[in-house]
Amino acid sequence: MSGAFETRKLLRLPAFTWGEGRAKAFLPGLARRLMGPALLLVFWEGLVSVAGIDPELLPGPRDVAFAARELLQTGELQTNLWVSLLRVALGLAIGVGGGTLLAVLAGLMRYAGEVLDSTVQVIKAIPVFALLPLFIIWTGIGEAPKIALIAVTVSLPIYINVFSAIRDVDGQLMEVARSLRMGRLAIVFDILLPASAPGFISGLRIALTSGWLALIFAETINAKAGLGHLMMDAQMAFRMDIIMLVVAIYAALGLAGYGLILLLEKLLLPWRRGFGGL
Repeated sequence: MSGAFETRKLLRLPAFTWGEGRAKAFLPGLARRLMGPALLLVFWEGLVSVAGIDPELLPGPRDVAFAARELLQTGELQTNLWVSLLRVALGLAIGVGGGTLLAVLAGLMRYAGEVLDSTVQVIKAIPVFALLPLFIIWTGIGEAPKIALIAVTVSLPIYINVFSAIRDVDGQLMEVARSLRMGRLAIVFDILLPASAPGFISGLRIALTSGWLALIFAETINAKAGLGHLMMDAQMAFRMDIIMLVVAIYAALGLAGYGLILLLEKLLLPWRRGFGGL
């Protein structure tokens, strides 16, 4: 225990406290981050109303809001949104869990790393979307191939970032740990795993975006429900307002995922003080 305490002192990792000052400082930053999407929404409305673009080609925010109300009244929006969220949640759970487990095994164990890392590099070179026909042949046209595609897509950035973070731990820090006679478990839980947290956050940031892209692709093939299915039906009916509604929902979900990443970063990495801009 004394070795772990001394190592933490060398790393200068302060204890995490969610104080009132931090909460107050977060709110103006949150408002500033929302300014960009708000300005984009204003630009969209101005482009339609001022520039006189045909609403049949580019409906404005008000037309999209009317389409959302229409679909909410029929229940189509809730049903399709729930199906897509469930698919992404399952794919993320499997992909993040599997990618993290493989990265930790490969990062901590030398021989496992030599076997697993080269295998992942081979899989990474294959276009993931090209695997969907194989998943459909192997598992049918139900939910399994869609979730499998999301899971594989998500697991790759998680594995790469966590594995790199573990293997990039400073060798001198390991020498200090050994000189303090820290055991293997103490080295793993007090040095290596905390050091992999920034890599996990970076991988998760990419994985969330990749998961939604995989969902969009998967739901355009043999899907009977979901946001992608809703968009394809709207395309067949030439309902541009519904298409833009689905695009807006994807954008809102991406913004929510971005906010979740920022929150996790503050919770898991309170000690990191990177360059925040001039």
